[in-house]
Amino acid sequence: MKKNWNGFAKKSIQERLEFVKSQALTSMEAQESLEQNENLSIAVADQLSENVVGTFSLPYSVVPEVLVNGQEYTVPYVTEEPSVVAAASFASKIIKRAGGFTAQVHQRQMIGQVALYQVPDRDKACQAILSQKAELLEQANQAYPSIVKRGGGARGLTVEKISGDADFLVVYLHVDTQEAMGANMLNTMLEALKPSLEALSQGQSLMGILSNYATDSLVTATCRIAFRYLSRQKDEARELAEKMVLASQFAQADPYRAATHNKGIFNGIDALLIATGNDWRAIEAGAHAYASHDGVYRGLSRWTMDLETEELIGEMTMPMPVATKGGSIGLNPRVVLSNELLGHPSAKELAQIIVSIGLAQNFAALKALVSTGIQHGHMKLQAKSLALLAGATEAEVPKLVESLIAEKTFNLEKAQTLLKKFRS
Repeated sequence: MKKNWNGFAKKSIQERLEFVKSQALTSMEAQESLEQNENLSIAVADQLSENVVGTFSLPYSVVPEVLVNGQEYTVPYVTEEPSVVAAASFASKIIKRAGGFTAQVHQRQMIGQVALYQVPDRDKACQAILSQKAELLEQANQAYPSIVKRGGGARGLTVEKISGDADFLVVYLHVDTQEAMGANMLNTMLEALKPSLEALSQGQSLMGILSNYATDSLVTATCRIAFRYLSRQKDEARELAEKMVLASQFAQADPYRAATHNKGIFNGIDALLIATGNDWRAIEAGAHAYASHDGVYRGLSRWTMDLETEELIGEMTMPMPVATKGGSIGLNPRVVLSNELLGHPSAKELAQIIVSIGLAQNFAALKALVSTGIQHGHMKLQAKSLALLAGATEAEVPKLVESLIAEKTFNLEKAQTLLKKFRS
């Protein structure tokens, strides 16, 4: 069934809920949970964390019409910034018209490391460890047999000498974690390997821990957007494409710009990671490390032009070791709902959606920056936030927003003054 999302943002919350229900995007149970605004219970929260005294809510939105590998998704977003949702929706709609995203998972493994120190002969230790590679992999799998039954398990083992203020011999374990992110899995396997590695190296084990620099879990998303989708004016469309390419090159050359460029990408990625119960801190850490993989911190995305086909081309590769199983994913009602909205994707499918939505967010930001400026799109949304902070009622908000925009003064004091004037 074709879904007509036109005007969705202008509907009331009740109308949006009715629309979601009419499109059969979720089960009846999930729809009921959405309508009743069911969130994480205090009892479950107390089991998930320490020192719990309550729960904390954020807006739960949807970005429709995200087309990835020919499949259309309704993407859940958890974010307090309205411009992020609006920008992603705008970009996804344009990119869908242009053919959507193409995404691929290069590999789906996690990496853990055991750091050894006080190793008397690191070259000899390397040889000894690698000579027992098959046995060590089997030992790792025996430490976590359930993942082997599900088709995963330890796949590789490498050794590297690291020198600095101290000398280390680091053993890297590469594991197929299937649908899980795999932190507990990796850490259990690494702990099991420590005694053997100490014996083989004649050194001491400092730690065994998963790495969030997940270079074995790279995902690439690309899109091709005909210039005509950027503007109805041919010359303006080409100029916008040229400026977006320059903006991309700026983010490759200047780390100060790259940091903000990448933050904009994570406006979307984090919103979806949180909605699906994934560890956004781990993903961000790995992605920022990957942004520096050639020794210089750069923008994660790249935009180029194909002058023959008159297309703007976006591409982004980054580590995306997300999970659909394990941890607290099955315990939070909102996470369960998110997976339903997305159609119960596999971990690989979810990773492709996430990188694609990050590229969509980046497209919207760059287009705004090189045309109207980023502040233009924020004005109405910022004015609305100020109106609410000033204490305006639902009926008073539109008029107050209009006045704030006309005044071109965006601060709480001005909003409160105007509201007082309206009420007098």
